[in-house]
Amino acid sequence: MITTNPINTATSEQNNSTDSLASYIGQSYIIAYKENTDRLVQVLAEEGLPCEVIRQINKPEFANYSRSYLCLMNHRRAWEKTAQQSQPSLIMEADFVPVMNMGKLPLPFNPQESKLGIAWLYTCAPQIYSVSAEGYAQGYSTAMVAYVITPESAKVLIELSEQIREKYGATNYSTWDSQVDECLRKQKFKNFIPYRNYGEHGGIPNPEHKKNGLSTTHQADVLIGKLAFMPDYAIVKNSPSLLKYWQIRINARLKGIARLGMGKFLRFKIVKQSSTPQRMLSFAFGRQIIFTC
Repeated sequence: MITTNPINTATSEQNNSTDSLASYIGQSYIIAYKENTDRLVQVLAEEGLPCEVIRQINKPEFANYSRSYLCLMNHRRAWEKTAQQSQPSLIMEADFVPVMNMGKLPLPFNPQESKLGIAWLYTCAPQIYSVSAEGYAQGYSTAMVAYVITPESAKVLIELSEQIREKYGATNYSTWDSQVDECLRKQKFKNFIPYRNYGEHGGIPNPEHKKNGLSTTHQADVLIGKLAFMPDYAIVKNSPSLLKYWQIRINARLKGIARLGMGKFLRFKIVKQSSTPQRMLSFAFGRQIIFTC
């Protein structure tokens, strides 16, 4: 089942839309280390999103580098490739699990937007700043599990990677992904989040997050459709576990609803200052009204 943003009636016919994700993207990249990417590559190819897998380079001098910095370096390689392209790129980490028919889904932003910075297809700790009359939400997310960037915004992110290295160094942990939104907005770019997530973070917990006082796991609060394959977090003793899957998905849904209720997805101050509060409330509450995980 695929559900669209009711605010944006222009995207109701997804399968026939010329503004679909697959028609807009020039190149797709998968950021990987040693993970098996065969399932993701196959699904993307079937969706009209052929991709290149970028695997982390191992060098002796990298031995003491933090995992967060190594991850940044790998994303930077995709940014450098994007900066040389003429069209936007879709970048995903190896543990991303797309929903079925992702390539046919409408873009979460106006395809004519000239100042597109980043459009997250998967969000973590998302917030919305504004919602256009067409239903496109400018907002914030951390985690770079799946996103779209342009050649222009890629160049800004390359500069950000240099700033991260200068500020934190290569051996120290940093939440560099939480700085992407501010970095791009300072350069007058616009960043967007989807009405519902186009896929799931299927990876297992990262111990580096826990060591630095952050949550060890994060999943999509609400999905736009059924997943194309079972996430790794639901594999128990080398076999898929529906019980494990539903436990994690229900927890993610409840966490998302709780964030909405506590004013974290849509902050009370933002609503009060907005000239179109009803539009923002409709977006924020409407996305949670779906009877699936």
